[in-house]
Amino acid sequence: MDPCPFVRILVGNLAIKSPASSKPSFSGKVHPSSSPCFCEIKLKGVDSSPCHVATVPLISDSETHPHSLAATFDFPKAQIPKNPLIKISVYKGRTTTSCAFSSAKLLGKISVPLDLSLAESRPSMFHNGWVPLGRNTHNSSSAQLLHLTVRADPDPRFVFRFDGEPECSPQVFQVRGDVKQPVFTCKFSFRDRNPGQFSSANANHMAERKGWSITVHDLSGSPVAAASMVTPFVPSPGSQRVSRSNPGAWLIIRPDGDGTWKPWGRLEAWREPNNSNAVGYRFEVLPATADPVTLAGCTISSQHGGKFTIDVTSSVTPVSTPRGSWDLGSGSRPGSGSGSDFGLEQQFLYKGFVMSAKVDGERKCSKPEVEVGVKHVACAEDAAAFVALAAAMDLSMDACKLFSQKLRKELRQ
Repeated sequence: MDPCPFVRILVGNLAIKSPASSKPSFSGKVHPSSSPCFCEIKLKGVDSSPCHVATVPLISDSETHPHSLAATFDFPKAQIPKNPLIKISVYKGRTTTSCAFSSAKLLGKISVPLDLSLAESRPSMFHNGWVPLGRNTHNSSSAQLLHLTVRADPDPRFVFRFDGEPECSPQVFQVRGDVKQPVFTCKFSFRDRNPGQFSSANANHMAERKGWSITVHDLSGSPVAAASMVTPFVPSPGSQRVSRSNPGAWLIIRPDGDGTWKPWGRLEAWREPNNSNAVGYRFEVLPATADPVTLAGCTISSQHGGKFTIDVTSSVTPVSTPRGSWDLGSGSRPGSGSGSDFGLEQQFLYKGFVMSAKVDGERKCSKPEVEVGVKHVACAEDAAAFVALAAAMDLSMDACKLFSQKLRKELRQ
């Protein structure tokens, strides 16, 4: 089945430049224009669109603007908005990630209209350069200037949907619009392991959540990926929580021929401290010839669920560059400066959006939906590895429940 068409809007390369910022201060005090600046980025014309908050650096006339990503907005073809508008409000002062600017001063607002009629088939540039901020926009020589890049790219993805909870050994369907077809089956099981392998001086073995495993098979019944719990989920001493200092962990493995398996990635998960309802996670790939490379790390609400995402886009490259939309600035160009974020080998393996998986919160029937960027799937085993990773993340939501809570029977040995 063909992939689903998606459109991705990217906003980035933000910077502020003003006449004052290029003049030296002889008083020995910090010039007011060097105060921290922030912006909120919204996509108007879309219901429930997220608000992104980003730092905006101040630069002088002699400096070039930084290459960085500030916000992304992703849509399948059926949900591409009509007449959308990127709205950026720039502030000076302190802020938070909640789009609450109570003590900040508004410097100006910028709106960039978007025409996404062609974005499904080719990259589209909507703005790349400087624009005046504030009321004094008619006199650009005395106005503060904001640099930004706004573009949209086609970003086709394979979409997979579990038809049941991973612990119930469900089928997995590939979905395109209203059409779906089975592509994988999952088998949840408990590994028979020597209890000594999981020994811990600080853990009660009866309270451990350990030995969980889920294997992904193709329609012929051949195993094509698996996720295996290699570090048990145990409560920290004196608490009911899996701590970040002692997380549970999964190994995501792929067939390596002759009935053997090779490690592909490692997922760690824990419960955030201080009565938080958030589950923290970290995912790293395990290259055969290099050190592990962390590709994702964030939190998901245990109550409401959320989205596990791997996205290695680090900046927004103008479409007019010689390489076009080769990597959205993710670091595969020699000298781009962002390769160190993801490792030398991974900058060629993983670019832009990689995958996402929706997982539900506690007391809900979670049927993960997985999106995988087309450029990261060359065979069934590639897709299956991401499906296994999504299942491991979903199961981690259960494994990170407070140990005062009882697990459903499918998860109890």
